[in-house]
Amino acid sequence: MQRLIIEKLKEWKESKGRKPLIIQGARQVGKTWIMKEFGSLHFQKHVYLNFESNGRLQAVFEGDFNISRLISIFEIEAGVSIDANTLIILDEIQEAPKGLTSLKYFYENAPQYFIVAAGSFLGVSLQKNHTFPVGKVDFLQLFPMTFEEFLLNSEEELLLSQLRKRNWEVLRPFHEKLISLLRIYYFTGGMPEVLKAYLESKDLRLVRDLQSKILLGYENDFGKYAPNETVPKIRLVWQSIIGQLSKENRKFIYRQIKKGARAQEFETAINWLVNSGLVHKCSRISVPGIPLKSYADFDAFKLYLLDVGLLNAMAGIDEKILLNKNQILKEYKGAMTEQYVCQELKVNHDLFYWSAENGSSELDFIVQKSNGILPIEVKAEENLKSKSLSVYVEKYKPDLALRLSMSFYREQHWLQNFPLYAAFLI
Repeated sequence: MQRLIIEKLKEWKESKGRKPLIIQGARQVGKTWIMKEFGSLHFQKHVYLNFESNGRLQAVFEGDFNISRLISIFEIEAGVSIDANTLIILDEIQEAPKGLTSLKYFYENAPQYFIVAAGSFLGVSLQKNHTFPVGKVDFLQLFPMTFEEFLLNSEEELLLSQLRKRNWEVLRPFHEKLISLLRIYYFTGGMPEVLKAYLESKDLRLVRDLQSKILLGYENDFGKYAPNETVPKIRLVWQSIIGQLSKENRKFIYRQIKKGARAQEFETAINWLVNSGLVHKCSRISVPGIPLKSYADFDAFKLYLLDVGLLNAMAGIDEKILLNKNQILKEYKGAMTEQYVCQELKVNHDLFYWSAENGSSELDFIVQKSNGILPIEVKAEENLKSKSLSVYVEKYKPDLALRLSMSFYREQHWLQNFPLYAAFLI
């Protein structure tokens, strides 16, 4: 499997101010594989240490942070000598007390070593760790495989190359093919194990079986990694996501979790899911100013799952409905399309949505780019009416507005229509 994050890891390796690297991401998105693959491809050797499966390692940082001692222990455990051309992989580092703190001392006292760390629900651990070495580590976020990576691994490199160049005239004859590939991606999603199984077997039943097992594993993880008192609330929020997204207004409504539910009751549970990487939070803005974060209303938001394939598995959507045009889905079709666009955009952007103060107009996504703010409207099929986008453009006069739909690329004086399969270009 080819993953685009390898290029970012190469940049990290070659950077002059390199620090120990933490790879964050939800469980099952491929963190362990990426670290090992990077070590195999770009180092003479690598040392892999798993602090969850090795009890001896869990106490290694409790004595002191003497680097020579630590390196000697790592060498003995791995059976590999460590030098300046070795990648040291510290997996499940949250299982070792003071493991995250140790990264500070590697940075300050032994910057010659290449250290990369990851762990299950590490985002949650980072939030709880009050001795975390702020400013002493680098971060990379790993997400499920995008549609771009789907094409890359589907022997469609030439088609992908033209997409990256935005060579629309060359792409025009292949529009329907790309739409068909996108519908397959809606079903498979981007979880590496699932996508690998599909590409090798083309068996959609196997795909759904693997997705169901991943979802069950996540629910079992709630009890393992979350505080006991929060677990029931996490389950309620998790189970409400399909219903929240399937309604016309996809703003998160607490009373849809249960009758009489309030924000303060479920705030911790939602934050846990966000920090674990299992859901993405998209907050509302009413005024598109820079920086967008300063204009966000964090009390009004939408929640999306980490992966469109898992969303469809959770909803029990049959492949015959997804792989063909079908009107039965109604509002859910819009939710599914927004979910796909959300995870494509999330790789490079913080996400927000816009709605007018009186609630009469709403845009699906607003992202901040180097040259300003980009409003984005999402259409599930070929509907090119853009009432809300027109309202936004009339009011705020952006340099560019974008609509994503199943229609082919077209350009108006104030609007570009991108086909949904090109969302990764944003």
